Amino acid sequence: MRVVIVGDGGHSKVVQEMVNLKNERQIVAILDDKYGNKIEVNDIVFGPLPLIHHILDHEIKVIIAIGNNLIRKKVVSLLNLRAEQFLTIIHSTAVVSSTARVGNGTVIMPNVVINAETTIGDHCIINTGAIVEHESVINDYAHISPSATLTGNVHVGEGVNIGAGATIIPGIRVDKWSVIGAGSTVIKHIPAGCKAVGSPARILKNNQQDELYQEKVVVSIDKA
Repeated sequence: MRVVIVGDGGHSKVVQEMVNLKNERQIVAILDDKYGNKIEVNDIVFGPLPLIHHILDHEIKVIIAIGNNLIRKKVVSLLNLRAEQFLTIIHSTAVVSSTARVGNGTVIMPNVVINAETTIGDHCIINTGAIVEHESVINDYAHISPSATLTGNVHVGEGVNIGAGATIIPGIRVDKWSVIGAGSTVIKHIPAGCKAVGSPARILKNNQQDELYQEKVVVSIDKA
């Protein structure tokens, strides 16, 4: 299987290693707009994102290895590929229930546990050592950070970022594009677009200012 990786930051370094763990997968290109021109190193093409349209064929799989949830979503939208063209990667040390469902383009890192009847959407990151207990739902573009725990029947909205080591108690809902601080304990529902930190977690503010910043990020990608 030939693979194109979009993004070449820290998260991408881990994804690259995961792709290389299986001999049947071969990285053919790593694309990031930090590269102004096309170069080739050890049979791998490095270059800006628009090169993807000259590389792709029906056999190549794509993984968006970008840690920022909003940018990951924007890149998926810009590429406008079929869902089956995106590669889902599950590390060999992860424990994933046979009744769990994992979406396209999602990355499940080492030592993750995903238990019964969990649903994980497209282009999510379930990071190292995270635990997602039974019947939880994680929507598209969410990031469950290292060692975070969803303790059962937790609903995570689109684009949510659950910080490292955070704990969400059973039955809680964290609505779309909210951020839960590292080490926080969430014991009540978190509305959309909020930041919550502490143990128990309290809402610091609505995320409106951050949304304005995120819009600027999207515009800069459009111009790239």
